[in-house]
Amino acid sequence: MATQKPDKVTRMGSASIPKLIVEFAVPSILGMLVNGAYNLIDSIFLGNAMGEIGLATATVAMPIMTVFMAIAMLVGNGGNALAALRMGEGNRDEANRSLGNTVTLSIIFAIIVICVAHVPTTINALLTVSGATAEDWLYAQHFIQIISVGFIFQCIGMGVNNFIRTAGAPNRALLTMVVGAVACTAFNYLFVMVLGWGVEGSAFATICGQAVSCATVLYYFIFTKNVPMKLKLSCMRLKASTVRMILSLGLASFAVQAGMAVVNFVLNNLLNLYGTQSVYGAEGALASIGVVQRVSMFSVLPLIGMSIAIQPLLGFNYGAKLYARVKKTLWCGIAGATGIAVILWAAVHLFPDAIVGFFGMTDENLRGFTGFALRVQLAMLPFIGFQIVGANYFQATGQPLKSIFLSLTRQILFLVPLLFVFPHILPSLPWHLTSLDALYFATPAADFLSIFTTLIFILLEMKRLRKLERGEMTVTF
Repeated sequence: MATQKPDKVTRMGSASIPKLIVEFAVPSILGMLVNGAYNLIDSIFLGNAMGEIGLATATVAMPIMTVFMAIAMLVGNGGNALAALRMGEGNRDEANRSLGNTVTLSIIFAIIVICVAHVPTTINALLTVSGATAEDWLYAQHFIQIISVGFIFQCIGMGVNNFIRTAGAPNRALLTMVVGAVACTAFNYLFVMVLGWGVEGSAFATICGQAVSCATVLYYFIFTKNVPMKLKLSCMRLKASTVRMILSLGLASFAVQAGMAVVNFVLNNLLNLYGTQSVYGAEGALASIGVVQRVSMFSVLPLIGMSIAIQPLLGFNYGAKLYARVKKTLWCGIAGATGIAVILWAAVHLFPDAIVGFFGMTDENLRGFTGFALRVQLAMLPFIGFQIVGANYFQATGQPLKSIFLSLTRQILFLVPLLFVFPHILPSLPWHLTSLDALYFATPAADFLSIFTTLIFILLEMKRLRKLERGEMTVTF
């Protein structure tokens, strides 16, 4: 029995890559969908219980919650990437240290989050830049402050969960997420629909679900026998070099989520501006695009799941200098992500009204506007898998700066400027678009530019890998 567990790790350098990807990808993708379901579940219950004001509140809270997720991914994905590289090198002690330091960093960041969320000046500033209105201000404030108290559960339950996949147990990783999401749904129904606790009830339900997931993750690394990595007190003492590597490797994942948060901050304020000029009003615009943002996020999560699934395979084989397997893993991952994206794109274009109606939106005009916005915003979805997997490749292989740059192209460098420019340009064209319409046309334009940029980086990387295979250059971590 003792030899079987290490084989689950070493087989990443010898077993069939397509089979490994399927084995790792199925639970990883389902896990990301389950993890993303927390936001979706909150929105569905609040929308059905409170109508447009509930959806608007969830929209205002979303960028701040995205910042929380960014911190969790900064620590969790960075620590996991480092652990995968060290496992590929055969250095189990440093892999254990990466796990322990990740948990310690999670605790530190959780304390900071609680303090920041409960300082009146800070939370008021966050709600202001998040586009809160007088109608949803207190709702959003209470929601965020409650969620912040349970951030430690999210940080460990989501971030440290990635280590379970690197330990060769992807199905166990999925299980830890599923139990949390099921608990979140059950508590949402009880607190929001049965007890009528509204926004506060949804927030409490979220942290209860995250707490359940966190407990199962910790149990695996503390009590499960014969696992490749163990959570030990001696490894939780912070080591400067390990912390630097964790944060540098995690910056790419942080950049993706932080970029989403920045976009949401900007978009919410622009929705307030241009929404008041439309027939839908500011609250209607926030509710509408809030639904679009959640569906968009949920559509991208499987693609992120694919990129996370192949991360330990990329890291192990890159650390072991098996570059042919690295290339094959990358292209198989891209092919899988593209196939998933095409299916999701078809679903969005075939059933937009059903998707929008699921959120409890009752106004027919607003539902029609939301359905059209959804189709436009996800127009480039079939190609986004290539961009996400390509950007994550550089994180998995110890090239964080490239990964950070590529991650920022889609969320910040291209999208934010287009959100400001398009509302001034598109209405002047003969397409009869309003400034509000122009906001969701910015996303596919930014997607196209980021996909093209990633293609250039990947082609250059293939050339570099060929040199590494021929021994014309060496690499160190």
